[in-house]
Amino acid sequence: MKKQIILCAGLCAAMAFTSCKSGDSAYKQAYMKAKQQEEQQQQQQQQPAQEEPVVVAPVETKPANDTQVVDNTDNVNVRQENVTLISGNELKAFSVVVGSFSLQANAEGLQQQLRNAGYDARIVRNTQGGTFRVVATTFDTKGEAVASRNELQGKYQGAWLLYNK
Repeated sequence: MKKQIILCAGLCAAMAFTSCKSGDSAYKQAYMKAKQQEEQQQQQQQQPAQEEPVVVAPVETKPANDTQVVDNTDNVNVRQENVTLISGNELKAFSVVVGSFSLQANAEGLQQQLRNAGYDARIVRNTQGGTFRVVATTFDTKGEAVASRNELQGKYQGAWLLYNK
């Protein structure tokens, strides 16, 4: 039994030594490859760079025949409320609200400021909430109302659109 163990151990050792090749040749090949790449880079840096002329296609100009501006007003938020006209001319479908008050006197003060600024301001009352809304402008179409709201937001930052049911 001892002989078999010694024989197996010797056989395993012999196989281990014969299967391991020297890593020296692999290191040597990697070193040579890196050295060649380095030499090529040095040669390229030493040679003067030859610039190739850049070819640019001419720009085609077209006259502006159609200057149609398309605004997407579909995504603009519009509140829908039941309101009653308190003061001012009739309301159209879309209105720009620049102030909401619980007291009518406060709404009348803002209405007067808007009228002094040249707007045909109106006061409406929300029938459900009981608040007084000051309408600066009113329009039949949503697009016109959006344009007016955008203009008024510079002066009245809380301006929003109201759709009168």
